[in-house]
Amino acid sequence: MLKSIALILFSIVLALGGQFLLKSGMNQVGQIGGGSIAYYKAMLFKTFINPYVIVGLLLYALSSVFWLIVLSRVDLSFAYPFLGIGYLIIMFISWRYLHEPMSALRIAGAALIGLGVVLISRG
Repeated sequence: MLKSIALILFSIVLALGGQFLLKSGMNQVGQIGGGSIAYYKAMLFKTFINPYVIVGLLLYALSSVFWLIVLSRVDLSFAYPFLGIGYLIIMFISWRYLHEPMSALRIAGAALIGLGVVLISRG
């Protein structure tokens, strides 16, 4: 069981790294808004040549491979709640490195998610 939890956490870390890099890349690309077909083609090109986006997608895909391994070993009802840990970590990373706001309400919600993950992992 410990090995399965380690695989779950590894998959989550890869997904979080992928999400962080995707957001960092999109911060460089800029907001995608309304425009012509030529505009969207240019923005898609700009997006998919961004190194952060490319590595972020690769990490996210790799996390999916590990998630499939996890699903072959444990019940979905056990594994899936661990994804809640990702919410906690991504909130901290977003606040610390992307300077996104974190309200008391968000912190309280994250604490409830964390408690839920602990309770489910024990049951």
